[in-house]
Amino acid sequence: MKSEWKTENSEDKFHDECGIFGISKHPEAARITYLGLYALQHRGQESAGIVTLNNGQLNQRQGMGYVADVFTDKNLASLKGTAAIGHVRYSTTGESNLANAQPILTNSARGEMALGHNGNLLQADKIRQELEEEGAIFRSTTDSEVMLHLLARSRLPDLGDAIREVFGRVLGAFSLVLATPDGIWAARDPFGVRPLCLGKLDGGWVVASETCAFDLIGAKFVRDVNPGEAVHMHGEHLTSWTIVEPRETAHCIFEHVYFARPDSKVFEKSVHASRYQMGQQLALEHPVKGDYVIPVPDSGATAALGFASISSIPFQFGLIRNHYVGRTFIEPKRSIRHFGVKIKLNPIRELLENQRLIVIDDSIVRGTTSKKIVEMLRNAGAAEIHMRIASPPTISPCHYGIDTPTYSELIANQMSVSKILQYIGADSLAYLSVEGMKKAVGAEVGFCSACFDRKYPLPDTPRTPQKELFELHRT
Repeated sequence: MKSEWKTENSEDKFHDECGIFGISKHPEAARITYLGLYALQHRGQESAGIVTLNNGQLNQRQGMGYVADVFTDKNLASLKGTAAIGHVRYSTTGESNLANAQPILTNSARGEMALGHNGNLLQADKIRQELEEEGAIFRSTTDSEVMLHLLARSRLPDLGDAIREVFGRVLGAFSLVLATPDGIWAARDPFGVRPLCLGKLDGGWVVASETCAFDLIGAKFVRDVNPGEAVHMHGEHLTSWTIVEPRETAHCIFEHVYFARPDSKVFEKSVHASRYQMGQQLALEHPVKGDYVIPVPDSGATAALGFASISSIPFQFGLIRNHYVGRTFIEPKRSIRHFGVKIKLNPIRELLENQRLIVIDDSIVRGTTSKKIVEMLRNAGAAEIHMRIASPPTISPCHYGIDTPTYSELIANQMSVSKILQYIGADSLAYLSVEGMKKAVGAEVGFCSACFDRKYPLPDTPRTPQKELFELHRT
């Protein structure tokens, strides 16, 4: 009997959150948004959607799967309008189904509104229960729809005032785009947890989660949308105002560790530069003798280059990644050992045999993939395997818009580094320090690193039962 399953290699990572895009004043708004979402595909692969604005009316197209699966030339042609918003999703709250695909389009006393959201509201369940008790009907299980309900129910006649009222009430991490008959709106939470960039294209305005979307469409990056700021893009005009007084910034540092594309600028800093410097710092903190520095592709590649530059040990692609792997696979009738890793990664035996390998990865979450990679390299004839991780031990889940395992599933919350080494079977294991990671990003303050140090910056973040915490021994 056939069955479908996701690779363990993809499951043993923090999952990307979502990607958002918006554009005003462009005759091919839908197609430009399609390209923007294509560039942001790494941020969410479960669903994709576009809403266009045409003569005061909103038109929607969404579906499950990759951007290229959802949109065709024909259905893009049907999305007429000169302004649009788009969204790619990986579920952080709510199930993975079409009802939860975004942008969410609704009609209310304010008229039509469509919202795309990247992040997570901390009190969404409580607000949703209050709204349901007052008679509200929800069609999805996402916290994003909660914000739409609050906007629709605001008694303030001006939408800008309503946005200020709603976002002054909710707490959490959010970057969002909103389409209305009056144009495209974008906003960011006062802590600036999730990224949101502002640019210009052909006289109009664009917003996106990462600058790599601007590069594809030929837009010019202007600046980040500021924490606590909202912008209204109406044709070639841009209006900006503060909706919530900004707090001490808490940019998600995992954007630079793993999520964002290395060719992006996130929080106005090059992701490639951050990862390269993480690799350099890792080599300074935990040097080791070896014949080759090899990355776990693709996310470990830039850090491995940095490690090699400091250690003067040659960089090699010892593991080759299959880039044509979909989200699901047909399980073979006869069991193939470690099929989940082998479908994505394969070693170059002739290069690795009898060599001392320094293997660079961005993070270890559950440890299952690292264990199988080590065994794969052993079977390829490696003489020694030294694992170096270009981030600190991941000890806590995220509450701000990243789908992360529970405390009990995070191996670094359950084991010391020496126990993790024993579990994965390498010859040595070392992690980048929290201080070294922040130094590489270029800011000792202003970043949220709670998944590495349990210091959650937002008030009312759920507290973890003490029984779930492992007292860390870093040796």
